[in-house]
Amino acid sequence: MTALPHEAYLACMAGLPWVGPVTLRRLAGLGPVERTWSRLVRGQVPTEVLPPVSVGAAALVRSWARAAGEVDPSRHWDELRAAGVGVTSLGSPGYPAALTEDPDPPVVLFHLGNPSVVAAPCVAVVGTRRPTGYGREVAHTLGAGLSALGVCVVSGLALGIDAAAHAGAVGGGAPVAPPVAVVGAGLDAPCPSANRPLARRVAASGMVCSEVPLGVPAAPWRFPVRNRIVAALARVVVVVESGATGGSMSTVEHALRRDRTVLAVPGPVGAPTSEGTNRLIADGAGVCTGVDDVLAALGRDVAPPGRGSRPALSAPSGLAGRLLDLLGWRPETPDHLVRVSGADPRAVARAVEQLVEVGLVVRRGGFVERCAGPAPDRPT
Repeated sequence: MTALPHEAYLACMAGLPWVGPVTLRRLAGLGPVERTWSRLVRGQVPTEVLPPVSVGAAALVRSWARAAGEVDPSRHWDELRAAGVGVTSLGSPGYPAALTEDPDPPVVLFHLGNPSVVAAPCVAVVGTRRPTGYGREVAHTLGAGLSALGVCVVSGLALGIDAAAHAGAVGGGAPVAPPVAVVGAGLDAPCPSANRPLARRVAASGMVCSEVPLGVPAAPWRFPVRNRIVAALARVVVVVESGATGGSMSTVEHALRRDRTVLAVPGPVGAPTSEGTNRLIADGAGVCTGVDDVLAALGRDVAPPGRGSRPALSAPSGLAGRLLDLLGWRPETPDHLVRVSGADPRAVARAVEQLVEVGLVVRRGGFVERCAGPAPDRPT
């Protein structure tokens, strides 16, 4: 009988109740993992590896023994391979070098796609789950531009800014540098479900990875923990839009602990979605106004004209241009535009239609929202 790789046992341990990254590291440090697995099945686990859980140490050991007794590592390994899921562990070939040197590396990493893509320079693009049209446009443009210029775009595949960046990275066909998504749930059910088609596109060209094993349901605590991997993989972290707190600010904290460069996209003063980014800039973070700022942070030459960006939009004239300036970067109602412009409602409607046709604004649920800007203001 062929011996199982030690990743097979680590994959099983990672799926035990109440086992997170710290506890898995303790279990992995007990010695040969196949022997540790046998001890788990027999309920013979040293108390020093037990996490502080409310059920108590004795009940936890019994829970582990019961759960481990129901798992066949050989069969589980075959199921992973049949699902196309690769497994790599700390110190093994294929494990990302950026994580090897991290102070808090995942012991085991499950992945769909090719883990070697992280050999390219990596930049994390993160932000709020509820962005404005401006934020989506900036994230999408950064994702498209960076990937076209050989930079691996890393994000958490969350709704909003994360998804926009990844959509930009895969939107133009096969990117020069494939993207990487780090998710906080098992690869069989990455969250959120709305982004699963996008996850498949990312995996097809790059990699989707997680330290959460298949079959383990998502839990709120796993997402902030996931953010350390996003920060560790990236040489630069770009925050597009963010409130004062939240997941992207968590990623920033992990990045700063790892001495990563943090850039922030400036936004309107007073806008909740720009409170965090504007504060980061005030506290000393670099300003990101487009791809060139990210390349400079990486120590690379700026993008040649026409590469890594979309065609610049011409500034509209007349009432349409005035409405665009009055609209700013917040969604507003057509009635508001009529009121602040003082123009005839029919003229405002025609001007808004003109802006929609050229892709400068969109209509969302009765509101008009700016989604791009004319050169030279539009991020590249």
